[in-house]
Amino acid sequence: MTIVYAHRGAAAELPENTLPSFRRALEHGADALETDVHLTADGELVATHDEDGARVAGVRRAISATPLAELRRWDAGHVFVDARGERPFEASGYSIPTLEELLVELPRVRLNVDLKSEDPRLVTRFLEIVRRHGAEQRVVAASFFRSTLVRLRRSGWTGDSSFARSEFLACWLVPAWLRLGKPPGTRAQIPTAAGPLRFATARTLRKLHGLGLRVDFWTINDPAEAERLVALGADGIMTDDPAHIVPAVRAATRRAGAR
Repeated sequence: MTIVYAHRGAAAELPENTLPSFRRALEHGADALETDVHLTADGELVATHDEDGARVAGVRRAISATPLAELRRWDAGHVFVDARGERPFEASGYSIPTLEELLVELPRVRLNVDLKSEDPRLVTRFLEIVRRHGAEQRVVAASFFRSTLVRLRRSGWTGDSSFARSEFLACWLVPAWLRLGKPPGTRAQIPTAAGPLRFATARTLRKLHGLGLRVDFWTINDPAEAERLVALGADGIMTDDPAHIVPAVRAATRRAGAR
């Protein structure tokens, strides 16, 4: 079955990476939640995509230079801009949650967590929090940084982990007969394309599945494209719009099962 990850929650409807947005995504039937984490100045992990607060909260200050108590006062409703260019959720009480809050507030929910820096302290803190809550088997660890994922895996991580960009390209470009050993991660989380390169193809899926990998595509907000990816055999789809993508994926899955 193709699972649906709510990319930063129901980000098409509510301010991204906030607890109301994550809860709305689950109401729409999302199978898992995708988020990003940064380390604050006092060593807490917070669920936000950017390295500073400019876009998300209108605060031009680095997350890494901001203690959690100050960051909690930022207005995470600022980030949502509607079709008229207005900010309907500004000053409405939205805040940036910590990873710990997500694990406590959303028990048993699968999380895909993108580790957003190469700071070794981020990996140490991530492992400490996830393991304290017994959540290692429901968390997929992801990062664009190979060094971060290598450090995580060498620390004995037993949950799923995605490929860093360089790891994916090595698997995608190198012929199967040249590859030795087991893949470093368990999931390839990739866009459908990058410039002239096309990844959402039957050939790519055959190759990656042949290595024992699950393949997730991001960020898919078009129901027709979601249905195409299900038909190709995608294992997961990340979307900002679970209200429309969940029904499309479910319908395409039923059609595939009826064949």
